[in-house]
Amino acid sequence: MVLIADGGSTKADWIALDNNKKEVFRVRTLGLNPAVVAEDELKNRIINMFQLIDIKDKVTQIHFYGAGCGTPKPIAILRKVMQEIFVNAETYIAEDMLAAVYAATGNKPAIVCILGTGSNSCYFDGENTQMLVPSLGYILMDEASGNYFGKILIRDYYYKKMPKQIRKEFEKQFVLDADTIKLNIYRQPNPNMYLASFAKFMFEFKDEKYIRKLIKKGYQEFFKYRVLPFKKDNSTPIYFIGSIAYYFRDTLEKVAKKHNLKINGVIRRPIDNLLEYHKNLIN
Repeated sequence: MVLIADGGSTKADWIALDNNKKEVFRVRTLGLNPAVVAEDELKNRIINMFQLIDIKDKVTQIHFYGAGCGTPKPIAILRKVMQEIFVNAETYIAEDMLAAVYAATGNKPAIVCILGTGSNSCYFDGENTQMLVPSLGYILMDEASGNYFGKILIRDYYYKKMPKQIRKEFEKQFVLDADTIKLNIYRQPNPNMYLASFAKFMFEFKDEKYIRKLIKKGYQEFFKYRVLPFKKDNSTPIYFIGSIAYYFRDTLEKVAKKHNLKINGVIRRPIDNLLEYHKNLIN
């Protein structure tokens, strides 16, 4: 049996395939980002999903693509956790950026971008991914991501830059006292997930001028640091992965057009495309 997983910081989607490439089940666990989640918690998030534990001895391969899996140390942590649970499996771990590439373009050259809880981009030449810089995460980078917009919403609320009606709705949906916010950001696990949870608010008010202006500014920053420096021909396909891109595609396309670029595709969840890619590789 083969497990294929696309793991962000907030959630991880898993699909199990039998020896005939038939889908057995799919499940979703909490995010498994080894750069921000402790080893014991990573293990708990897997073993608490009974579908995965029921087949753990039957799994022979795991293909896991995850946020935070771009450097050796977190990969080693997650591999150790996987090997302790799925004792008969060969484990392949790669950054979520590679899953985005396979889901969006397969084996064709393109610029591929992620706008989820975090953000990233790469140029794929048909064989290898080329990154501009290593991702330094939610504090220093992650332009136009969920946690990026979450920070702006909280800040605008406190500085009273948020329009009155939107402010009232924001207060209804979130606990906004300073102690709660500081506790979750500075003392609790997964502050990037906490910040990104505020970004969901934007989807409900996506036609409001304030929200659209906020989104546009974030996209402009993302293009400045994460797309334009690749200096590729304007005919190079560009793909985006993630809900932040999916729900605001019209704004994304307008920002791209200002740079004479075209968005070739936006995929909300890459797992289905990733499944087809791996089915073609399984003998």
